[in-house]
Amino acid sequence: MKILHLISSPRGNESYSIKLGNAIVEKLQAANLGSTVKTRNLVDHPFPHLEESHLTSFFTPAEQHTPELAEAVKHSDQGIAEVQDADVIVIGAPMYNFTIHSSLKAWIDHIVRAQKTFRYGENGPVGLIEGKRVYVAISSGGVYSEGNMKAIDFIEPYLRTVLGFLGMTNISFHRAEGLKIPGVQEKALEKGIESVEV
Repeated sequence: MKILHLISSPRGNESYSIKLGNAIVEKLQAANLGSTVKTRNLVDHPFPHLEESHLTSFFTPAEQHTPELAEAVKHSDQGIAEVQDADVIVIGAPMYNFTIHSSLKAWIDHIVRAQKTFRYGENGPVGLIEGKRVYVAISSGGVYSEGNMKAIDFIEPYLRTVLGFLGMTNISFHRAEGLKIPGVQEKALEKGIESVEV
């Protein structure tokens, strides 16, 4: 099994999304001996936010790429290749202002490419990345999986939509939540880890 672990927290060892993501990876490795893990830290080695050169490179055939366009498309090609190569993808997604960190959004913008990871058919869009298992490790100060805060959680619905658009529909979400709430924070990480079934 090939595991791709994406990190999008700038908090390093203090990050609960990283701790939860690491725990998911460890469970996967324990259940699948001989598995390999590729870790991609999107904060330490960020994908650039999309600029005109990136978009031009996406829509220009590779044989027509200038040296500048070949450079501009590198991140996208690499990101897509890593996703295609993986059997399982573990995504660390700390909540920032009710949604994902910009480093994860930038990565998504580079892997969502027409004719590469999706195409439009007669009946609408068709995802081209299939057969992947995805685990998402969410961390948040409040509780967003239920109650009146659920409506303003834009992590789960967004990732479920955009990854599903690409064909990745076998997704589970695991949460270390309530990390700032006394009486909840003490068990938040443990509860998130216990929710993981591999």
